[in-house]
Amino acid sequence: MTTTTPGARVLARTPHPSPVAIATALAHAFLATDDWSKNGLLAAGAEVLGARRRWLGPVAAEVLRFYRQPPVDAPRELAAVVVLNDAFRAAVARAKKNGVPIRIAHFAPTPVRAPRGLNDLSDLARLLRLPAGELDWFADTRHWNRRAHSKRLQHYRYEWRSRPGRMPRLLEVPRPRLRELQRTVHREILAGLRVHSAAHGFVSGRSAATGARFHEGARVVINLDLATFFTRVRAGRVYGIFRRAGFAEPVAHALTGLCTHSVPSGIARNAPAGGTAGEWFELRRALVLPHLPQGAPSSPALANLAVRRLDFRLEGWATAAGAVYTRYADDLAFSGGDQLARRADAFVRGATRIIEAEGHLVNAHKTRVRGSSVRQTVTGIVVNERANASRPEYERLKAILHNCVRHGPESQNRSGHHDFRAHLLGRVAWMELLNPARGLKLRESFDRIEW
Repeated sequence: MTTTTPGARVLARTPHPSPVAIATALAHAFLATDDWSKNGLLAAGAEVLGARRRWLGPVAAEVLRFYRQPPVDAPRELAAVVVLNDAFRAAVARAKKNGVPIRIAHFAPTPVRAPRGLNDLSDLARLLRLPAGELDWFADTRHWNRRAHSKRLQHYRYEWRSRPGRMPRLLEVPRPRLRELQRTVHREILAGLRVHSAAHGFVSGRSAATGARFHEGARVVINLDLATFFTRVRAGRVYGIFRRAGFAEPVAHALTGLCTHSVPSGIARNAPAGGTAGEWFELRRALVLPHLPQGAPSSPALANLAVRRLDFRLEGWATAAGAVYTRYADDLAFSGGDQLARRADAFVRGATRIIEAEGHLVNAHKTRVRGSSVRQTVTGIVVNERANASRPEYERLKAILHNCVRHGPESQNRSGHHDFRAHLLGRVAWMELLNPARGLKLRESFDRIEW
């Protein structure tokens, strides 16, 4: 760790500093000393305050109980420990009562360096190939972008998607440069972090098909859906993900700014009609607070990491009921035998309580409990006997391919896909994955199309 020499210390200029400012100055001084012991912290604190105060001893002792080694990547956390110390709070109260403020005699600028990973903001800027000033602009930690009136200054564009009888959905689409930065964060940082084994969406080597296969041939299948999934993952939880991954506070703060967003209030007010008054209130409140934007390439991976605790709790709840649990983004599936079937309603109520305790909401309109006598689906895949596409889906694709052969592919591109050939090829490949026999027939039809 690089330290600051006494000659580099600068005089204070705040005659009436706040308790947070005093604690921050002490935290920086503690991190600047080479002697991480009680005597070393006392000497560093005395230089900041201009004298050795009696209450510094209990503060130093508590800091050492919290940290055996200097928390060089967490100066704000260290300052919080000082602020909450009983001796420090008593000293602040006495100073206020006596009208004699605690003064800061000197500041100790502390070069904070993390023990591993991205050490500081300059390392992050190099990873993203950005000048430091542009990193501040894109991270937008002070929410200047949200208050900008000109669309040219905003990093996102917004698209409301109406859904008949349901709440509309807002797509927050990052503009090209920010989108590329988020892709770099995903590729270089997020892709290496471990998610829960129940997560099958947006995870390499897993898919809707791998998740559905866990529920084949079950006595009962329960489907739950999380409402406003991405928008309910707040910036604080995203910050915690980066901190637990080992990044220093300034780096985690900048990464959080790059990957979260708060929607301008004017956008939130102009939503199309749909949903109940309560649903609209919850959506608007979620949008105006910093959250994961639906449309950013970094959001799916961060959402998986943000609900890791939820996944563990739901897995434990399912195991206790003799059930299996998987999740594909906001689509939760549980399946089991007679034990789960007998208490399905109670199981749903318990799962709902866990979900709400973790800060999410269940979309009651999408809750389904299906026995083996009716069609059971997980993420749109039929699982009654084995994972398979539904018969209507197969017949629709079969008819489209047949008409493409007879009348040409242009006649069937009713949705205006830019690359209709790739679109059809993807649907055929999906069918081959679920049902190779059906997929082979569809592939033969596809090969007869004249492009």
